[in-house]
Amino acid sequence: MIKSNIINKKTFPLVSIITINFNNPDVTCDLIESLNKISYPNFEIIVVDNNSTRNSPQIIKEKFLGINLICNSINVGFPGGNNIGIMKAKGEYILLLNNDCIVTHDFMEPLIEAFINNPDIGALSPKIRFFHSPEKIQFAGIKPINKYTIRNHAIGYMEVDNGQFDINYETYCIHGAALMIPRKIIEKVGMMSYIYFLYYEELDWSERIKKAGYKLYYIHNSLVYHKESQSTGKTSPLKTYYINRNRILFMRRNVHGITFLVALLYQILIAFPKNAIFFLLKLKFKLFYAYVTGIFWHLKNIFNKDIYENPVL
Repeated sequence: MIKSNIINKKTFPLVSIITINFNNPDVTCDLIESLNKISYPNFEIIVVDNNSTRNSPQIIKEKFLGINLICNSINVGFPGGNNIGIMKAKGEYILLLNNDCIVTHDFMEPLIEAFINNPDIGALSPKIRFFHSPEKIQFAGIKPINKYTIRNHAIGYMEVDNGQFDINYETYCIHGAALMIPRKIIEKVGMMSYIYFLYYEELDWSERIKKAGYKLYYIHNSLVYHKESQSTGKTSPLKTYYINRNRILFMRRNVHGITFLVALLYQILIAFPKNAIFFLLKLKFKLFYAYVTGIFWHLKNIFNKDIYENPVL
């Protein structure tokens, strides 16, 4: 069981907070505004702009002089942007936050306490509720993934928060919208794989952390609100492409042996025709094209060695 001793108030370890901005500086400013109100006293903020094509990110630096704004010359995706931030970070702990999150006043302390008092924890995520439906839960942990369908479900998703998940416990994976990991763990397992670009990267990272012998935890008394999909849209060709491409990418990296063969047959014979027909029947031709393109990416990249890389810090 996870220990929960009080953090030593005299030794607040430095936390490097990293967030990715793409075309939404006002959303990012809202996040920073909430971070500037937290009770935890020792943190730095690193904003990585992924080559925004509109709405200059310089407004972020002008409004918040103390942040470290890194402007990429190309869009390197979610894992790439976070990896750049991690390489610039000075903190003992790294906190990755989606820029469309809003944090609560005392959300940081329970995360740090969990790490300090439980050295077998490799990474963790707070409770996440929907910003626009603040009484409803988005994340209170994740159930194990089905190795054949490569799908899983968030615990408590869309449930009204009545305290039913107010206990810390182990989770199958951490949540990409809000996760904390010690620098020493990144030094052991590496950073996120660049090949994902968007979606499934934190699930893959979770697998590597667990294989290194560490546990993943959901921390109930740390609360973050999430606006969700501010950059990609709730349903868009971009999101459709990467989610479906990366589902198979995750399978190729993490499922092996006979299980991999059965999973591959499921994707080819069941999932692919089912989803393709669904998009066509709904006359969602852009989503159909994005879906098919994402699946056929794997035919073009059967022997791509970059699929299996794990960048080191």
